[in-house]
Amino acid sequence: IGVPTNPALDRIPLAMNVAHERYSSRFDNDSNSIDKAILFVVQEGETNTVDQRMLEFQLWTNHQIPVVRMSFTAAKDGLIMDDTTGALYTKNENGKVQYEVTVVYFRAGYAPTDYPDGYNGMEWQARELMERSRATKCPSLGYHLAGTKKVQQELARPGVLERFFTEEERKMPSDGGGGEDRMTQMRGAFAGLYSLGEDAMEEDLAAIKEAIADAEGSGRYVLKPQREGGGYNYYGDDLAKKIKDNISTSTSDNENENENGALVLGEDLAEFILMQRLFPPKQEAVLLRAGLVEGTGESISELGCFGTILQSYDASEEPIHNEYAGFLLRTKFSNVDEGGVASGFATLSSPYLC
Repeated sequence: IGVPTNPALDRIPLAMNVAHERYSSRFDNDSNSIDKAILFVVQEGETNTVDQRMLEFQLWTNHQIPVVRMSFTAAKDGLIMDDTTGALYTKNENGKVQYEVTVVYFRAGYAPTDYPDGYNGMEWQARELMERSRATKCPSLGYHLAGTKKVQQELARPGVLERFFTEEERKMPSDGGGGEDRMTQMRGAFAGLYSLGEDAMEEDLAAIKEAIADAEGSGRYVLKPQREGGGYNYYGDDLAKKIKDNISTSTSDNENENENGALVLGEDLAEFILMQRLFPPKQEAVLLRAGLVEGTGESISELGCFGTILQSYDASEEPIHNEYAGFLLRTKFSNVDEGGVASGFATLSSPYLC
């Protein structure tokens, strides 16, 4: 009682099934008798397999859809595409076509280490082959980019959010009341996000100056690269040092360059964004690892909600499928900066609604 049901293991495979069935209905006329499957793209030597396998089992149990697991490296010889139709196929150990791929589910491809040989390497070529195919991608390249810190930072700029709404929609009052319009309400949920690249504006530079001014200033921000998982962010003194080591002060008399005394940001900072640090409420907790007590003390939590959406390439059409699909709650000790579960900084938890 008080712990809500988490439908993730049912609703995420359901959404994959919707995409699978949609693919079949669109392309059955030009397909042959080859069985269809969903492709899970995983990392070489994947260790974070538990939730992946649970989704795989649910796809078979509830929807009778087989899953093929494959890394980018293995995909070089394990996939083939029909250049005429765009159909993507997996191959078995004998090199024969095994399945037609309806959905490509990326559980790899989010980090530079997933493409060790660069743009001309086999991993990048495998990603390109998948993207060129007619299989539904999860996420599509556009959604993948939309989840990066840089795109989130750009969305937070004044006037950008309005691009995605009509004039009438912008003026509509929010559902929460209080006299605010929807734009104001949505921006109220944004943390401060600031650029450290060539597009840095006055408000970005002001935040940077505050972050390196003193310990109190650096404690109010976190420096984030375009990466997922824990272990890549900079906090506190490390944040201030990272920025200071990559900035200089302009002394040029050229009127086309920065004014004297203005901050000049180094190229290495462009891969980061500066974000206002959030401070959730603390609570006492006992954290477990492998069934043993890891420790006790003050903890903080982060709640994320899964959503599934299937959309055609015609943006004017209504989404084919769009629903809430469960949640993920991470809890860590309050004195721990990073927050990744797979990287060992945080643990999975459950909300208690009282």
